[in-house]
Amino acid sequence: MPTLRDVVGVLDGLYDPRWADSWDAVGTVAGEPDAPVTKVLFAVDPVQAVVDEAVAWGADLVVTHHPLWLKGVTSVAATSPKGRVIHTLISNGIALHTCHTNADSPPLGVSESMALALGLTDVRPLEADPADPTDTWVVFVPEADADRVAGAMHGAGAGAMGDYDSTQFQSTGTGSFRPLAGAQPAIGEIGTVERVPETRIEMMADRRLREDVRSALLTAHPYEEVAYDVLEPVAKAADRGSGRIGTLPAETTLAAFAAQVADRLPAHHSATRVAGDPDRAVSTVALCGGSGDFLLARANASGADVYVTSDLRHHPVSEHLENPGACAVIDVPHWAAEWTWLPVAAAALGERLPGIEAKVSTIVTDPWTSHVS
Repeated sequence: MPTLRDVVGVLDGLYDPRWADSWDAVGTVAGEPDAPVTKVLFAVDPVQAVVDEAVAWGADLVVTHHPLWLKGVTSVAATSPKGRVIHTLISNGIALHTCHTNADSPPLGVSESMALALGLTDVRPLEADPADPTDTWVVFVPEADADRVAGAMHGAGAGAMGDYDSTQFQSTGTGSFRPLAGAQPAIGEIGTVERVPETRIEMMADRRLREDVRSALLTAHPYEEVAYDVLEPVAKAADRGSGRIGTLPAETTLAAFAAQVADRLPAHHSATRVAGDPDRAVSTVALCGGSGDFLLARANASGADVYVTSDLRHHPVSEHLENPGACAVIDVPHWAAEWTWLPVAAAALGERLPGIEAKVSTIVTDPWTSHVS
């Protein structure tokens, strides 16, 4: 039976906590790592209504997009709303885990989920993140010891590429050296040039693992002086990044697309606001799930016909529209945009961890309960 540790391992693989913003609070808030988990409820907000739903359904874990706390507290007494949430969870044996800004930018994340929900194709990051820096390791080792040295490097995390591990390339040649006085050679004699059949091992590793890989290599290698290179490849863009941009299957008008956006997002009690000529043509769409005013200029520069996001303010939009040829803007409820991630994350967890029953909460936790037009 899967445990909380197993579920968190899958979620961290999809939404690495290292990708979270520095101010954010992601990860497990409550729960015993070895506790069995079979039922997981996904929701946007860790509020009492969601927790009550989890209790009624018999959930073992609640995964939310928004954190319960972003700042430290000195009390979790049930006299406060957040304290009641924690007490309800713990007293019913339910864990709580948060994937927030670490789930915004990657594939199967919030913005990509929103793009797919709106029917976009050729979806890619609006502002790509740089890929995690890597090293290329080149090591020369006697043929008889090559697999042992490569195995030690793999054990330290080298050779992992996407959905593969233990990757490497080996080629053979002849190495030569002459041990001098004071040396303690594993092969050869002092003062004599030695020629040894050697294997050249090449593999990639995350740069953050550099010292771990170096230590494993030097410990496993038979030579007193080890010949190796560590190269830093040119940085490339990652498949994750802020926002998304894509195209519609067919050109439409802003008015028609705005209606499509309202229809594709979950029902809510708030308003979908539109800025721009209702008759303008729309085929290229930029978007950002959640608060996205920081990408407004980027969306405009990308050549998008319209930018869809949440929590836009009066002055930035007003100033944006004064620019010649400015893209149109659609402002949707924050909760509705981010809800599109829930079924995607739930499906991804179920595919990677058989035995898990995942459910998406449909409780509307958007704080706005009505609007007057």
